[in-house]
Amino acid sequence: MEFHQFYLGCLAHASYLIGSEGQAAIVDPQRDVDQYVEEAAARGLVITAIIETHLHADFVSGHSELAERTGAPIYVGRRADATFEHVAVHDGMEVRLGALTLKFLETPGHTPEGISVLVVDPDAPAKLLSGDTLFIGDVGRPDLVGAKGYTADQMAGMMYDTLREKILPLPDEVEVYPAHGAGSACGRFMANERSSTLGEQRRSNWALQPMSREEFVAQLTSGLSRPPAYFAHDAEMNRRGAEDLSELASATPLSVDEVRERQRAGALVLDVRTAESYGRGHVPGAINIGLAGAFAPWAGTLVTIGTPLVLVGHDAAQIREARIRLARIGHDSVVGHLDGGMDAWIAARQPIATLPQMSVQELRALVDGGRPPQLVDVRRQGEHEAGHVPGARHIPLDELVTRVDEIDPRRPTFVICGSGYRSSAACGLLARHGVVALANVAGGHTAWQEAGLPLEAPTRSVPEASTHSRTVSRAAT
Repeated sequence: MEFHQFYLGCLAHASYLIGSEGQAAIVDPQRDVDQYVEEAAARGLVITAIIETHLHADFVSGHSELAERTGAPIYVGRRADATFEHVAVHDGMEVRLGALTLKFLETPGHTPEGISVLVVDPDAPAKLLSGDTLFIGDVGRPDLVGAKGYTADQMAGMMYDTLREKILPLPDEVEVYPAHGAGSACGRFMANERSSTLGEQRRSNWALQPMSREEFVAQLTSGLSRPPAYFAHDAEMNRRGAEDLSELASATPLSVDEVRERQRAGALVLDVRTAESYGRGHVPGAINIGLAGAFAPWAGTLVTIGTPLVLVGHDAAQIREARIRLARIGHDSVVGHLDGGMDAWIAARQPIATLPQMSVQELRALVDGGRPPQLVDVRRQGEHEAGHVPGARHIPLDELVTRVDEIDPRRPTFVICGSGYRSSAACGLLARHGVVALANVAGGHTAWQEAGLPLEAPTRSVPEASTHSRTVSRAAT
């Protein structure tokens, strides 16, 4: 068997190549598909099958372009209502791939159309490509947009049946390879490991422990955060089949005057540099989502899909990287980039906005002063509840725009997150909504803790389900 896992860290997304006797199948491809064609060719394989375990909501799939380039059929669950040409998969269906057998299992629970692929090799343990059904340490959320017409409770009930009727009967030695890892919004308690065995998951994964249907549904549906705003759009793009990346216009170089004209016409300037560079000087009205962090998920969350975008970066390489990462989550409306970056803007003597970067020691002095500062913590609920700077008002970043009226625009406002990354984005959003006296807390909560500064006590414990999973990574820079 030829087997290769491709892992895209920004989206915590795993896709796969399976090969045997000159043939290859690609499972859950990301939108830019060159790597699959190149890897198959390097191994002397021809791509003869493309498999989607479900209609992904957190990224745009490249199944349509890959099918056009290779002529391979696309296999997708029969409940997907896909409008692109495909083979509808039903439970127990098998496809030969050289000496291998790909056995499809219908595994609804994360989405109604979800399938898993059992790769049977006569000379090695079977591999289960479990999509977003079974993760390492967790299972897929039951409340995302692929489940139209179903409640979260109904989907959770499907997941309970799937795990006990389709997954748990498999042997312990089956190797488990999911479509996502720690950091993905498709689950809550995923472990850092990118693969496991079913035996290990039977011992450690909370969702595979003995419990009643009612207990399982209650645990799987409790404490769910709001799905990112772009998920519905991406799932629908995947249902139709996305436009080929080669057909998207590249980011056109724009002069300073052209950028200003685009802004007047409603374009948003998206600055992809570091928080520090953005703080030293940026185009007025620009927001900052740095390429160094979880760029694509936050761009999809904070910027409405379809918004005309003008990019600002350090160099051409940053612009190219931003363009492809935006396309991976369906932001196909980039209209250009500032030619020459901020150097060109400064040379043209245009107004420059700045964002002060406050140290945690300076913040401590304000916290201890006579009048508490207006401090906004934009981390996630669990992060804030695990400990926060005394007096901080908690408004998660993905709720900030809808709750901006909770912030007094007349008072100086200081924004903190885990590292300074999310808070920099938050400051840009607040500035666009009339909050002008802003400062970003450099280093964020991490720097506060490392300095040994006091925290307010947690207000509640970590959800019970997480105690069943292995070491997890829940950071969002």
